Amino acid sequence: MQIEKIKGHQTDQLFKAVLELNDIEECYRFFDDLCTISEIQSLAQRFEVAHLLRLKKTYETIKKETGASTATISRVRRAYDYGNDYYDEILGRLYPEESSIKQPKE
Repeated sequence: MQIEKIKGHQTDQLFKAVLELNDIEECYRFFDDLCTISEIQSLAQRFEVAHLLRLKKTYETIKKETGASTATISRVRRAYDYGNDYYDEILGRLYPEESSIKQPKE
């Protein structure tokens, strides 16, 4: 979707650092140093929005459960529907018991 816009040495370095994290506690410590609380909460909220979209929840339900604005939900929906399919990929790894309801791209 926007990968070419973010590719570069700094982004590579960041992603390589994330891949070096060993457990959730290291993630908490690293992201606490790297991001503001608000930035972490925004990322977590978007990921939860994607999870609820994957479960075919309505915008109203998602808004109520996450506190996300309809603009945020719409942004995540666009990425979920037309992006790189990695929301669905990662959510499938985290929740293998939930079958994907997403329609494959043509």
